[in-house]
Parts: sequence; structure tokens; C-alpha cells
Amino acid sequence: MSVQGKRVVLAVTGGIAAFKSASLASQLTQAGAKVQVMMTKAAKEFIAPLTFQALTRSRVYDDTFREENPEEIAHIDVADEADVIVVAPATADAIARMAQGHADDMVTTTLLATKAPVFVSPAMNVNMYHHPAVQKNLQTLADRGVKMLEAGDGYLACGWVGKGRMAEPVEIQNALEAFFTKPLTLQGVHVLVTAGPTREMADPVRFLSNPSSGRMGFAIAEEAARRGAEVTLIAGPVELSTPPEVHRVNVVSAEEMYNAVTKHLSAEAIVVKTAAVSDYRPKTYQAQKAKKEDGETVLELERTPDILKMLGEQKEAQFLVGFAAETDEVETYAKDKLERKNLDMVVANDITADGAGFAGDTNEVMIMTKEETHRLPALTKRETSVQIWDAVEQNRCKGQG
Repeated sequence: MSVQGKRVVLAVTGGIAAFKSASLASQLTQAGAKVQVMMTKAAKEFIAPLTFQALTRSRVYDDTFREENPEEIAHIDVADEADVIVVAPATADAIARMAQGHADDMVTTTLLATKAPVFVSPAMNVNMYHHPAVQKNLQTLADRGVKMLEAGDGYLACGWVGKGRMAEPVEIQNALEAFFTKPLTLQGVHVLVTAGPTREMADPVRFLSNPSSGRMGFAIAEEAARRGAEVTLIAGPVELSTPPEVHRVNVVSAEEMYNAVTKHLSAEAIVVKTAAVSDYRPKTYQAQKAKKEDGETVLELERTPDILKMLGEQKEAQFLVGFAAETDEVETYAKDKLERKNLDMVVANDITADGAGFAGDTNEVMIMTKEETHRLPALTKRETSVQIWDAVEQNRCKGQG
């Protein structure tokens, strides 16, 4: 399947790269897409709405309050009918407004109202692009499931050379073609993913936990759903949006996660346990907050349920994938975990390495089975999830063959 027949909403914001959006609108229209253009007030300073109207042969939406049809609420109708929304160019201001949830023009109100997937193509000065505020806003959007079209390097309109060019129209079209050409290789397969940390409460305000962000697990759940799987995501306390087509179960403690896994495990599921479950919990819970004035205290700990061990012991037809976050002798400990817990595959990484820790958007892992070890370069967690699923499918087919 391609973009033919798809309703593509193109949101144009106020940057000089808006001229590229005209080419994009033309290319998508020629490819058979039904292109609906929205423009911000600033975008009209760079390119006229009439240009897009001529290229797409459709009305251009540029004013939330100008309703030509009294039976229509434009931003709701556009949001509901969209198969995908592409924000290109996405200026620093537009990205900030999206991240903060603004709703005061046609573009922002539509983005808040839509359930369609959203692609963003940043375009700005190189220093603006690398500013921590912009990077934080991009990460916020990515955590909500917005798909990023990476900015290009090169000569910028401001005279600087560096990263900040809007992706070329052909690159954006290719990304959309790839998105709509879904290989449903996991259609009908039940997938169970655990993600994030757990919290083991000591009193009403204190707990034992770890810095797991849940991003790797959420990326894995999203990719599985994209391949057609029926996905259940059991998530610890994280601030991430649920990926499309994923059933989410929220838990807090290791005990709750254990119970949720037991409840939702199916006989022939693929289980990917990325969650960083606390190994220990306070032996007793204090109903009242401990005070400094109480002096020194000793916190007695006990082991939490070993979810992965339980899964390995009870495994029948399931394909079981574990994660090993280590600080030294990564391959040795990962191989031991693979054997000791009866896993089909383990994904291991050194959390002390640059770009491979809990909180970042990148990871550098090795994928291990009993037969082989495959080392991946540093990739985004979304890219890593694709590689992991490719490996799972390949090895699962071997086991079934």
C-alpha cells in the first residue's frame, strides 16, 4: 500500500522552508494522496495559500474561525478524517507550541484533536536546533509517539552551515510510503511487553526504584503493533503516551507487575521483558512518613518476585526475550541470564556507555541467542526496536521450522 487514496494533512508553519512544502504537496497529490493543507498566519508571510490550493485542488485551511460550511467544525473534521498529519516545515516555535499543547490556531487545534499519526520535519537555524529547549520539546513529542523526520545538514537560509534543513520532499514522501506499507508479519500474534521501572514503597513518600524511562519498551510495543500484533503493554510508572493500537496496563510495584504478567500471558505469546523491575522491596511498609527526628533507621529488604524466572520455568510455546542492563562483563552476564532463565533471546547493553543509558533516546545493544551474538551500533530506541523484532521473527521461525 502507498499514499494513494490516503488523506494527508500538510501543516505548514512560518519558516523559509515553506517553499519546499509546495513541492511536497504537489508530489503527494501526483502520487494519488488527498492532500489537505493547513497554514499558520506566519506561514502565509512566506507562501500564499493560493499556491497550495492550485497544487492540491483543495481548500486551504488558515483560519480557525472562518467556517465556510455552517455544518462543519473545520479543525475537528480535518482531524477526524486525516490518515496522517505532516508538519513541514516545523519551526522552533511550532514545535514548542505542539509540546506545550497550545490550541489557538488551525494547526494546533487540529493536532490536539486528531488520533492520526503525526510526522514532524524540523526546520530552523543550526544553533536553534541544538538549543536544549528545542531538543527537550522534540523529545517530549517523540515520547508522545510523534514521528520525527530528521533535519538535514547543509547550507541554511540564514547563512550558517549545519543541521536544521527541512527534510527533502522526496524523503518525506518515502517516509510516508514506508509507513503505509506495513509488513503485517505479526498479524494475529499475541505480544506481551513489560516496560519502565517499578516502585517499592517504604512509606507514603519514599520508595526504592531505578531511572528506567520505559522508552525502549514502549518503542518495542509500538513496533510490534505496527507489524500487526495484538500487543499488551504492562507499564511501570512512566510519563509516556500509549502507542497506537496497544492495550496498556499500568502497574507500580514488582508484585503488581508479576500479577499483571500472569493474568495477560497467553499460551503462544511473544514476551519481551524490558522492564527494570526492582530486585528488592522494604520488608515492612510504614503507614506514616518517617521523620528525621526519629534518628537513624535500618531499612530491611526482601526479594521481589522474579518475573523472568517464572516465565522461563513455565514456558511452553512462548518465545521469551529478556533484557540485561549491565555495568561490566556484559556478554558473560547476558549469556548466563540466557541459560539460567531459559530465554530464547536476550538483549544486553552496558548502561555506563555513552548513549546507552536509561534516560536517553539512543541505545547500543547486543542481541544474543544460544547460537549467535549480533552487535548493533548506537541507534535510536525506535531503530533498535526494529532490529530486535527482525531478530525475534527470524529466530522464532527457526524454532517453528
